[in-house]
Amino acid sequence: MAGRLLSVENIDVYYGEFQALFGVSLEVYEGEVVALVGANGAGKTTTLKTISGLLRPRRGRIVWEGQDITSVPAYQRAELGIVHVPEGRGIFPYLTVYENLVVAAYTRRARERFEESLEMVYELFPRLRERKRQLAGTMSGGEQQMLAIARALIQRPRLLMLDEPSLGLAPKLAREVVYLARRLRDEYGITVLLVEQNVRLSLKVADRAYVLETGRVVREGPAGELEKDPEIRRAYLGI
Repeated sequence: MAGRLLSVENIDVYYGEFQALFGVSLEVYEGEVVALVGANGAGKTTTLKTISGLLRPRRGRIVWEGQDITSVPAYQRAELGIVHVPEGRGIFPYLTVYENLVVAAYTRRARERFEESLEMVYELFPRLRERKRQLAGTMSGGEQQMLAIARALIQRPRLLMLDEPSLGLAPKLAREVVYLARRLRDEYGITVLLVEQNVRLSLKVADRAYVLETGRVVREGPAGELEKDPEIRRAYLGI
């Protein structure tokens, strides 16, 4: 098996006095697509925010390639290659597509390979090349989601975390966006941690998955096995 990139070890995370995560642990190995699935409010977004450094756990550790990075700030985690595409896209609407991509290249690793990365994202998303001089806020929701992912790819991620990438998209485009996770792994060697509201789709794309319920990991295993599990099918797939 490829080397372990990320270990989340027994983290407890709070918003004020409200506890959102209870002893959550998970692992991500290089070259995997790993899905986090669960109902709204289960703690999936909180888990990603803690990995990216936007939240600090009160207990437990975040370990990257064997090094404890629990106290490392978010911008330094981006330098390490941990890149987060948040729910809601987070683009700059009053900048052009090209300007959004330039601004994303704020880490040294991104600046050094910007032109190469730019060609990669234009190849993945030809629409962005066509619209590079257009204000980002005037594009469709699907195009804005493409731009949000492209901005993350400009940062040269080793681990790309996608939070609800299909939210608000038409079914066909939603499927394309989620399946992009596998293409990024297969063609560019990018490891992906995926949070996606469409549980059926995320389990088809992922190699392994963790199921979160009320801030706790309650199941984990190969995605194909979880997809066939009667409890998972009844709770999340409506079968």
